This record gives sequence, C-alpha cells and structure tokens, in this order.
Amino acid sequence: MSARLKDSAASIAAACAAAFSVSAAAQALVPFQVDGREIRASLTGAPGDVGRGLEVVRAREEVNCLLCHSVPGTSDRFMGNLGPPLAGAGARFSAGQLRLWLVDAKRVVPETIMPSYYRVEGLNMVATRYRGKPILDAQQIEDAVAYLATLKDPPK
Repeated sequence: MSARLKDSAASIAAACAAAFSVSAAAQALVPFQVDGREIRASLTGAPGDVGRGLEVVRAREEVNCLLCHSVPGTSDRFMGNLGPPLAGAGARFSAGQLRLWLVDAKRVVPETIMPSYYRVEGLNMVATRYRGKPILDAQQIEDAVAYLATLKDPPK
C-alpha cells in the first residue's frame, strides 16, 4: 500500500471514529420530552442535590454561570450581568422550566447566548473538549435545577 493511500485510509478512519464518538455521546444522553416550555420529568428519575447544584452553578471552569449571572448569597466576585440575576429563579420558573433552560436554552429563547448544557447535535463553534459530549451530565442538570429551585427571593 502506498504512503498516500495509507494517509487517506488513516484520515477516513479518524473521521469515522470522530463521527462514531459524537453518535455514541448523543446516544448516551438520557432521552427527555419537552412539554410546552419545560421538561417535566427528571433526567435521572430522582431529585437533585441542592449543595451539589450550588457547586455546579459556581463552577467557573466548566459551566461558568457566573460569567453572565449574579448568584445570591455567595461571596463570589466578578459575577456577570449579561443574563438576569438568578435570585428569584425558583419563584419565576418551575423545575421543568429551569431544566429546559439548562438542557437547551435556545428552545426557550432562540437568540440567547446561553449555552445548551445537555445537547450535542446542531451546535456551532463548540470548543474541542466539548465536541460530541454535553457540558453537564444528567445528574449535574438535576443538581443545578434543585439549587435554582430554592432561589425564591427576588433580586434586590
């Protein structure tokens, strides 16, 4: 086999492997049903953990909610104001609505700049480390929903 043919075969194999990994990741996502403007059923079948949810929301490396939102009751510095404050989110939205915002915010507001945290297909300009896999797993989504649902007091 010529070197050129070997290079072509290697390129095709790499492309197939990449396509398979995206497909495998998409299949690994827990199926969910959007009902109106919410995902009513938990992605895990169990309630999330409020403490872990706060950690998810405050994690600056992966999720970075703090880039765009202020989070009440934290001492975090340099919180953003591109998105609405998260104070009162639990009073404004049901758990199902919060879940849809996190899973795929573009289904709620198509022009939003908020990332889709639990979607892998149909996205543009995705960082290499997130290609073919969601930013958050199903448990992290449920934990974040549990935390956000506790935020009942409106912004001050």
